Amino acid sequence: MSDHPAFFGDAEGPAEDSAAGRTPANRFEQAAAQAAEASASGGGAGGGGVPADLIPYLDEADAPDEDEQEAEDAAQSAAAAEEAERTEALRQLVAHSLLLGPDPSVLAEIEGEDPGEDIWGEEDGGADDAGAGKASHDAALDAAERQVALDERVAEIYRDIVARAPEHKVQPSTSRVEAVLDILGDPQDAYPSVHITGTNGKTSTARMVDSLLSALGMKVGRFTSPHLQDVRERISLEGEPISREGFIAAWEDVAPYIDMVDRRSLDGGGPRLSFFEVFTVMAFAAFADHPVDAAVVEVGMGGLWDATNVMDGDVAVIMPIDLDHQKWLGATVEEIAREKAGIIKPHQTVVIAHQPDSALEVLLERAREVDAVVRLEGVDFEVLGRQLGVGGQMVTIRTPAAVYEDVFVPLLGEHQAHNAAAALVAAEAFRGGNELDGRVVEEGFMRATSPGRLQVVRTSPTVVVDAAHNPAGARTLRDALEEAFAFTHVVGVFSAMADKDVEGMLSELEPVLDHLVITAMDSGRAMDVEDLRRIAEDVFGPDRVDVREVLADAVDRAVEVTEETLDPSATTGIVVFGSIVLAGEATTLFGPRH
Repeated sequence: MSDHPAFFGDAEGPAEDSAAGRTPANRFEQAAAQAAEASASGGGAGGGGVPADLIPYLDEADAPDEDEQEAEDAAQSAAAAEEAERTEALRQLVAHSLLLGPDPSVLAEIEGEDPGEDIWGEEDGGADDAGAGKASHDAALDAAERQVALDERVAEIYRDIVARAPEHKVQPSTSRVEAVLDILGDPQDAYPSVHITGTNGKTSTARMVDSLLSALGMKVGRFTSPHLQDVRERISLEGEPISREGFIAAWEDVAPYIDMVDRRSLDGGGPRLSFFEVFTVMAFAAFADHPVDAAVVEVGMGGLWDATNVMDGDVAVIMPIDLDHQKWLGATVEEIAREKAGIIKPHQTVVIAHQPDSALEVLLERAREVDAVVRLEGVDFEVLGRQLGVGGQMVTIRTPAAVYEDVFVPLLGEHQAHNAAAALVAAEAFRGGNELDGRVVEEGFMRATSPGRLQVVRTSPTVVVDAAHNPAGARTLRDALEEAFAFTHVVGVFSAMADKDVEGMLSELEPVLDHLVITAMDSGRAMDVEDLRRIAEDVFGPDRVDVREVLADAVDRAVEVTEETLDPSATTGIVVFGSIVLAGEATTLFGPRH
């Protein structure tokens, strides 16, 4: 086409469309308007207008290209979906009062509604109050938007990290973690530490050690795994999950050095750092940056080749050892004990909980080799007495330094009393082996929590969530249910990872469960529900097993079963167990994340 003024209209600008009273939107519309005007006045090709037979071609040229239109529609749809997702996140954040409390005006603005003319207080306090109200409202909305943005960034980092190989898929070596920490200046050496391993009880004991040291006035960093609801739970600072900003900063601080070590490892035919190795590096760096006075660190798996074993803990704690992770740690308790004994370092104090004889022999041999000071349960410390109380138990503990009488531990189960004893001895050892002030001990235990461990998440009927994920854990759960809850009818909701001894777990709980509901989990390692069903029916019989793939439906089915009893005096309960992942999903289902 030509740029001649006669074709596009007046050289100074488009003429008014007299018929519609508007300015044509584009050059093709202008030309069409001129053509129509020329046709109406009897003009032709020589009359300065556009020939009428060209108008269809002009209209076609002005029509949007189909591919471009599809791309534009897709982009608009994606943008709308993203905006809807963000709006919903903001709405949930404000509605659940996680940040700023219920504020109808903020919710109204998020949802695109008119908050009302007097929402800023014009009628009550005039312009000043109105301005202050609007500023407060805007600040609240900005804070909510910022928190959603931070959550999105944390989730993005988490996705990138877990896309790496799991810990058991890489070569058994601490060299990759050591290389990154060396570049960072060995932050794990910047603070004294307590290192904890074992098959069961590690996380609860770690949390109690953290609480006791905090009660002594120390700033404590705690590293545990896995998390229940939020990845930030893995790295705790002063009793709280690391902040969103802190998590992001920890990743951004170490990411360039992790990338350097990854490339060097890959060039040598090795793997990248695993996701657990990355979290370990982040935790050690975050503790040094905070900085903490002490670190309480739980191993991920085993001990000898665990990523956390790059540090030399001042105190080591070995909780009860049993069969678990046999594929990677060994087929016998003795072999597993040898792996876990790897955290015992020269001249440190090692606290050893009750062990099978075969495991204890291995641990004591390692302690003699490195001249470690042993504090053995049943010899150097013990639980002298315990009595159930509301929301926990009263325990009396003898340690190498003192006897602590009638201390309240707000956790259920005999195993938690023994965990508390090990934690108390570890805290004493960390403080030079001296007796701790009784009031400090009471305060420390009073603050102790252990989410997902015999946690009551609902009443009427009572729903208990427990992270039991191996036969030993299931046995402990059975004993605790029988002791702490007066249930006459119990229904289980169960799922498990594919590498677990499912038959062993279910066999431990079968005597106390009237019925079992199998469900699925959001994990690539989870066992298929049909495989779980087959094993469960072998243990319980087909009449006592149901399958509901969605956890909420599984819990609903469990509630239905508990309601089928005709005994008005029956006390019924539901226990969700089989995996830490399932425990996390259940605690999320029954309550908001904090």
